[in-house]
Amino acid sequence: MSSDGGAHDGTERHHQHRDVTGGWLRPAVFGAMDGLVSNFALIAGVAGGQADPDVVLLAGLAGLASGAFSMAAGEYVSVASQSELAEAEIEVERVELARHPDAERRELAQAFEARGVDPDTAAEVARQLHRDPAEALEVHALAELGVTPGDLPSPVLAALSSFLSFAVGALLPVLPYLAGASTLWPAAVLAALGLFGAGALVARITARSWWSGGTRQLLLGGAAAAITYGVGALIGTTAL
Repeated sequence: MSSDGGAHDGTERHHQHRDVTGGWLRPAVFGAMDGLVSNFALIAGVAGGQADPDVVLLAGLAGLASGAFSMAAGEYVSVASQSELAEAEIEVERVELARHPDAERRELAQAFEARGVDPDTAAEVARQLHRDPAEALEVHALAELGVTPGDLPSPVLAALSSFLSFAVGALLPVLPYLAGASTLWPAAVLAALGLFGAGALVARITARSWWSGGTRQLLLGGAAAAITYGVGALIGTTAL
């Protein structure tokens, strides 16, 4: 019988980790947060200026469209530039492996030694890895650049994820106005629920408690909307 509560059939059980490198999760999560907070704050500012509900709705839809396209474009350029830089550095490493294989092998062995491997074992592991040029390139790229050739983030995926997530978040405070609301309160209630829910959801995939994560996001988003509402009310009052 295993002492760790594992399987009783003699097979070993292995734990698995979630993807913490970013990928689609980062742009999706922050896109939704940005969409909800920024568009709710925009709607609150326009509503604070005593604008007609139709004007508030127009501002919300315009903020949704402009923000979603801006997020997608920014994410695409950011991820594409990062991938292009990584590919350029990988190519440098590929050339060095072809021109100076012995020096690169010694460099890899030294990297293993720095991690506590004894010199003879480190040299032998480096020698074996260098028998396959593709494997050698992958190991060097991961050790020196922190990336894996052929497994770089997709700019298109990041842009699409940002666009959709921002649009979903930005749509939430607009829904009451689309349904005919004439005041800010229905949008504020829906946005507050969305802020708390989004913060709680993010907390579920981190070490933070769902209550703490939801409350933090609600307070931050509420503060942004309250400040913008005040600015709108001040400008709207002085402009009349």
